[in-house]
Amino acid sequence: MVFPTMSPRPLTVVWISFFPIEWLDGITEELRTLPKLHPASWQRVLLKELERREDLHLHIFVLRKQFVRSETFERNGVVFHLIKTVGGFRASSFYWLDTFLIRRELASVEPDVVHAWGTEGGAALVAGRLGYPYLVTCQGLLNWIGENIPLNGYDRFHAYLEDIALKGASTVTAESSFAVRYLKQRHPHLDIHQVEHAPMAIFFQLVRKPQTQPKRFLFVGTFSFLKGGDVLMKALEALVPEMDFELVCIGSTDKTFVDSLRASSSDSLWRRVRFTGSKTAPEIVEELSRATLMIYPTRCDNSPNAVKEAVVAGVPVIASKIGGIVDYVWPLRNGLLFEAGDVEGCRQSIWDACVHPMFGCGAVDGDALREARDYLSVSTMAARFRALYASVANGGRVGRCHS
Repeated sequence: MVFPTMSPRPLTVVWISFFPIEWLDGITEELRTLPKLHPASWQRVLLKELERREDLHLHIFVLRKQFVRSETFERNGVVFHLIKTVGGFRASSFYWLDTFLIRRELASVEPDVVHAWGTEGGAALVAGRLGYPYLVTCQGLLNWIGENIPLNGYDRFHAYLEDIALKGASTVTAESSFAVRYLKQRHPHLDIHQVEHAPMAIFFQLVRKPQTQPKRFLFVGTFSFLKGGDVLMKALEALVPEMDFELVCIGSTDKTFVDSLRASSSDSLWRRVRFTGSKTAPEIVEELSRATLMIYPTRCDNSPNAVKEAVVAGVPVIASKIGGIVDYVWPLRNGLLFEAGDVEGCRQSIWDACVHPMFGCGAVDGDALREARDYLSVSTMAARFRALYASVANGGRVGRCHS
């Protein structure tokens, strides 16, 4: 007698506790008009990939004080649990409020795995209290950032919680090879897996039409001390007499910081600079299609999405040699690197790129582009997370946080 082959039971996976619900298509107007928080495009990219899988049931828990009410709905086979919270009590309760609200809702889901997105916002801390197998994705490294630049009080508090959460965790993912090494040194007990977060598909598909006269430089991110805004402006100030260029800055700005830079640099420079504010992904695609170079002089970054988007778009990148940037910006193949905070290094790298026969025309090495796109592909990201979900569920290793 031949017995039918039994398919394995689909895994039930829960994501907590931040997801940019307001950025999704096909939601109610009430949700669409919520205040726009960080778009977390890597989560939405992964969601789209996992929606297609029959071997996984995904539930996404979102906590927000701005919700009119708590509600649950299904979209493309994924169940969203929107939980209304009370403002001012989440962090001050050491995220025990989140723990109570999520634990109460989880009783009806009974997940095989809980995936905590980030140590920021208490997600990793909460996951360690729920009693289910879980993994933590480190999106940023607050303690490392604090070693490089001063943190404000809010971030110092969350850096403290980051250490507590990771001491109790078992399985962690990190985007960059640097983050893996850093976390392994700080928390030797962790089982750490490198999983790069993929850019959205439209960045792989754009058609390049770079502007080269004048050279069009692009900066994407918060224009601040952390992101090296001062390094960029000082480097460009020195290049004003030597070349014709323009700089487009996409993202929010620290007004006090920008005003201080204006006061210490020339009008000739600032006439070439344009701040656009935040833009949608299709609008950033249009800017990347025209850019000669992307410049990213950050002082401290794990694996910045803006740089990845430029890399898979085929835009030459001039960036700080720090964090995960070195994993996909390869000197003389798709960009140039300089030491973080080094104004002269930034200036020289921009100059060298502009006179380079390939970068100066807004082009990169074709083999490097293919390798980078494969390294940063969403299919690779999804496959690695799916394998980790199965491993954590089968291993049943449940870390504990005691805060």
